[in-house]
Amino acid sequence: MSATPRRTVHRPALVLLVVVVAVAALALGWWQWERFSSASGTAQNLGYAMQWPLFAGFALFAYFRFVRLEQESGDQAGNENDTAGAAGQPIAPAGATGPDASSGAAGTRNRRGGLFGGRGARETDGPREIPAGFLPERPRAAREDDPALAEYNTYLARLHAEDGGAGSTAGVARDTERSAG
Repeated sequence: MSATPRRTVHRPALVLLVVVVAVAALALGWWQWERFSSASGTAQNLGYAMQWPLFAGFALFAYFRFVRLEQESGDQAGNENDTAGAAGQPIAPAGATGPDASSGAAGTRNRRGGLFGGRGARETDGPREIPAGFLPERPRAAREDDPALAEYNTYLARLHAEDGGAGSTAGVARDTERSAG
């Protein structure tokens, strides 16, 4: 950890936005409650009256979560600078043994941080791959030598020829239409 404590940075515009959103959501909840209490109020108004305070609470939660994640990412950056040795190579954590305890390229350890590192962040040995068979298979285009497709295309060509559309784009005029007069 660094010797100087980290100071929380509050952005006035962000704080103002969160306060405005929370107050507006609470006002809309009050308005929906008044609508529900009136003679024309419905259960939908009651649902909205209970929903709007949740939105206000989410705005506050999102702000505090943002501040916490920002602090953690700043702490992680400070820790990375503190763990570098004099030669710029990472040093092993205290009490570490095994191949990861040596300094150099083999001893580098990554710590999940930022948005995905929280209380349960753990050290990993580097990026992990997605296991085979985890994601669904992507559809593949039909191959040109597919016998079923070739048979179907032959069938469509025969139908087109029987219709008389071999030479014209509009096909043969039929006498099934009635005249208007």
